[in-house]
Parts: sequence; structure tokens; C-alpha cells
Amino acid sequence: MQRALIAVIVINAVTIGCETSSFLMERAGGLLHAIDRIALAIFIVEIAARLYADGRAFWSDPWNWFDAIIVGIALVPASGPASVLRALRIMRALRLVSAVPSMRRVVSALLTAVPGMASIIGLLVLMIYIAAVIATKLFGDIVPERFDALPRSLFTLFQIMTGDDWGNVAQEVMEEKPWAWIFFIVYILISTFVALNLFIAVVVNAMNDAEPSPSETRAQEDIEALKQDLAAVNAKLDLLLSHTSQVRMSTNGRSHAD
Repeated sequence: MQRALIAVIVINAVTIGCETSSFLMERAGGLLHAIDRIALAIFIVEIAARLYADGRAFWSDPWNWFDAIIVGIALVPASGPASVLRALRIMRALRLVSAVPSMRRVVSALLTAVPGMASIIGLLVLMIYIAAVIATKLFGDIVPERFDALPRSLFTLFQIMTGDDWGNVAQEVMEEKPWAWIFFIVYILISTFVALNLFIAVVVNAMNDAEPSPSETRAQEDIEALKQDLAAVNAKLDLLLSHTSQVRMSTNGRSHAD
């Protein structure tokens, strides 16, 4: 059942993508629309069946909310002011996230990493802001099309952080101020090689915590087996001590009787 649902999601995503081609729409538009309606009907029946089977417990799972919202968007009439929602039909492909357990673990790990990512993003924003103020003061008169105002400087430095055309930007400034390379090198080292790598490290760490490696799984299984063996040994010891205590009490009773 799960594999069939995944196949329907993939086929529906492909057909919605095909609808963007005027060539395919002229020759097979009716078929593409029919497949889209059939897929939507399958999604609705699947959600209704799960809702009937789980009852109120259906709404206790956030992934069920996610599936219901994705399918519900497709039920909005695609005409008038809501016509823009027709483009959102491709969001049904996101149901793969809830249908495939490995994808679900990845998303759960990313959500777990949000607090750590928020701190790093805040640090990165602060560094870009400080660098933008400095760049506007130092280079605004030299390259006004890039650093004449704070918003433009912020955009330019964000562009440099992504590695897009930063060499040309630096060359334009260095024609007037040769020492400007120091500013750009320091900024790139801090923003790209430090902050972004920290961001990636937080995500990878969260994913490792969410999904243990095979060696860790085997180690955990060995620990659980050892715990069970220890529990069995303790139970036997308790039984032996209890039996020994009863024998002693019986022997003492006989001694007193004699």
C-alpha cells in the first residue's frame, strides 16, 4: 500500500510538471488532467480512510496535518482570486516526505536542529550587518552601484558570501584602494568558511543523533542483550538466596526443637 501511494505521488508530480509544456498540453492535455484528477481522488480517499481508522487520534500526528493541508490546497477552486493556488498543486510531491520514512527522519532531524541553526543564523546576520556598515563607509564613494547605501551593501555582501562574482567586486574596489583585499578575504573567511560550515555541522550532528549508524545500532542491541542477561542472573541469584534463607530457617527451627 505504501509503495503504491509513493508511485501515485511520483506520477502525479511528473504529470503536473508536464502541464508546463505547451507541446505536451496540445497533444495530451486531457490525459494529463485526467491523471491529475485520479491522483487527487486517490489522495482524498487515502486521507479519509486514515481519518476513519484513527478517529480523533489522526489529528495528534503532525504528519497527518501536513498531508491533510497539502491535499486540502488542491480542493480550493482554481478560479478567480484563488487561481494562484493552482500552481501550488505541485506541493503534493511533498507528500513523499511523509510517505518515505528516511525522508521523514531527515526532516525531523532538521526541525530538531532549528534552535542551533537559529543561533548560527543570528551570528551570521550580525557579521554581515557589521561588514555592510563598514563597506558602505569605506567603499560607498568608490563603487556606488554596489556600496552606496546599506541595503545595497547588504545584498552585495550576501552575494559575496555565496561566492558569486566576488572577485570582480573586489577588483573594482581594489582599483582605488589596493588594501581592500584584506577586508574581502577576512569577510569571506568568517562568513563562508566559519559560519556556513558551523551551520552544516549543526545539521549533520542533528541527523547523526536522529539516525544512529549501524555500528551504534549493533552496540545498542548488545547492551540490551547484556541487560537482559544480567536481569536473568539477578533473578536466579534472588531465587537462590531465597531458597538458602528458607533452608537456614528450617535448620534453625529443627535445632530449637531438639
